[in-house]
Amino acid sequence: MTSGSYQQFCPVSMAAEILCTRWTMVLVRELVAGTTRFNDLRRGMPRMSPALLSKRLKELEDNGIVKKMPVAGEPGVMEYHLTPSGKELGPIVEAMGIWGQRWTETQPQLEKLDAGLLMWDMRRNIQVPELPRQRSVIQFIYPERRVTERNWWLVVDPKEGVDLCMVEPGFDVDLFVHTDLRTMTAIWMGLEPMAKAIEDERMVLTGDKALQKSMLKWLGLNRLASVPKQVA
Repeated sequence: MTSGSYQQFCPVSMAAEILCTRWTMVLVRELVAGTTRFNDLRRGMPRMSPALLSKRLKELEDNGIVKKMPVAGEPGVMEYHLTPSGKELGPIVEAMGIWGQRWTETQPQLEKLDAGLLMWDMRRNIQVPELPRQRSVIQFIYPERRVTERNWWLVVDPKEGVDLCMVEPGFDVDLFVHTDLRTMTAIWMGLEPMAKAIEDERMVLTGDKALQKSMLKWLGLNRLASVPKQVA
């Protein structure tokens, strides 16, 4: 008998036994978003322990949802890719996200602040074509956070893509974004207009004027930001 089994033949309960253990659907969310490497998965789930992440990946692999594959040209490096079975979970993750954005209250949502998760989500949604053809460096500063969460740098290279740094990357900064984490999270999730935060001086942009003007275009916002709330 499987530990924690519902002991029901119902396909819903069978699926729940695999997918509804702690962190599993959040891990599937990261895999659906295209993350394939262990350390990158950790960046999308900074509060999940490495040991538990390894365990959940093994469970998904055992159930045919994930396939572990070596990386060509990088000895000892492995990636985790969704199988056809795993890819079928994409619309389910999307539906859960839409439901969560629509039917969960705003206040509790904005009490669960996580600078690492926010910046990682922003990093993978940056609209590179909307930025200049040369390298752009944007520094986000959350002055109310502890030192290790206060400064973040997005380094955008048109050829190499977007890198997220927690230590100064050594390049001149083109745009400084001073704000608090709650305000940035609300903007990112479509819960508050950026213009209102700037008007109230809860967000201050300094540096390249073109980057300031086009920020909403290159930032991109979370893919669920356009889903309207049905509860306050």
